[in-house]
Amino acid sequence: MNTPTAAPVTFTNARLVLADEVVHGSLLCQSGTIRSVDQGDCASAAAMDLQGDYLIPGMVEVHTDNFERHLMPRPKVRWDDAPALLAHDAEIAAAGITTVLDALGVGESDPDSVRGSEWDTVLECLSDFSARGVLRADHLLHVRCELPAPNTLELFAPFKDNPMVRMVSLMDHTPGQRQWENIEHAWIYFTGKKGWSQAKFEERVAQSKEHQARYAQPHRAYFTAYCKQHGITLASHDDTTVAHVEEAFSEGATVSEFPTTIAAAQAARARNMATIMGGPNVVRGGSHSGNVSAIELARLGLVDILSSDYVPGSLLSAVVRLTETAGLSLPQAVALASSKPARSIGLHDRGAIAQGLRADLVQVRMTALADGRQQPVVRAVWRGGVRVA
Repeated sequence: MNTPTAAPVTFTNARLVLADEVVHGSLLCQSGTIRSVDQGDCASAAAMDLQGDYLIPGMVEVHTDNFERHLMPRPKVRWDDAPALLAHDAEIAAAGITTVLDALGVGESDPDSVRGSEWDTVLECLSDFSARGVLRADHLLHVRCELPAPNTLELFAPFKDNPMVRMVSLMDHTPGQRQWENIEHAWIYFTGKKGWSQAKFEERVAQSKEHQARYAQPHRAYFTAYCKQHGITLASHDDTTVAHVEEAFSEGATVSEFPTTIAAAQAARARNMATIMGGPNVVRGGSHSGNVSAIELARLGLVDILSSDYVPGSLLSAVVRLTETAGLSLPQAVALASSKPARSIGLHDRGAIAQGLRADLVQVRMTALADGRQQPVVRAVWRGGVRVA
């Protein structure tokens, strides 16, 4: 990670969203670090007047498919790595995300899909642009491993020993279970997003059972051992049953991504696993796959981390929606998108507005909508005290 050099900057007339409260105050950043947080306005004429807007910590995104979307904006249409990365990076920063784990999937029998392709040049581009400091956000990696795919280990090879890898999740998208327990929802997704024909979908469903039986367990054993050996956060994915959670926990998983039922989320909480739910689920008021509502889980106190998933702009919107629908305070909701995801991947230098932490900050203005809800608007973003959006 390459953090730009920052000149001292003071913010004043801001509503500072701290860990436990919102205060009207001022904040001094120096050398990319928060040096002081004070109540009341700053008298310095050089201070930046935020006009009463909120100042929240830069958000930390641990699971977004957005880079993949830019790499393949249409089925079988592969975009060049550099412009895809820059467009993704700009969108992430504009959404108020200052640290992002780019979620890249490995394992797919279709060579025309982005997850069935090799990742070597993409990783080279990401490493190069990060080192040269041309990216707005800090970029790290979350490798999503499709356990039943025959080529998962082969496509994972360029990620081995890459220091940018901070999380590995174990996926099994075999239709008829987990996220795709409802076959009709699976058909809508694969024919709509991936452009599969009905015949291709039926062929893949039949093939997937064979692949699951042959590859899922050996691949699971490999990745759980790899994460343990390298100290990488291990996550389960789309847990539906208590047994799914128990299996993941026994293998060392500390994160449960997108549990599809209340029972699975409760089982994760009982085992002190952090539960991730999607911002789009919150904003839409429900899961596009027909699974459990993230708002319902939040009301039950079973959401630890928010992720923008497939819509970067959903992260901040979901934060505010949870204050309106789930009884969370603004500091509690902001923590789901900042300090809690940061801690889940071992980043303790960011994610909150506090003295000594990195000056990753987002100026947010609330705009009232016709239906009475509040829409957060990102006005400016600073990473390490340098404005990046």
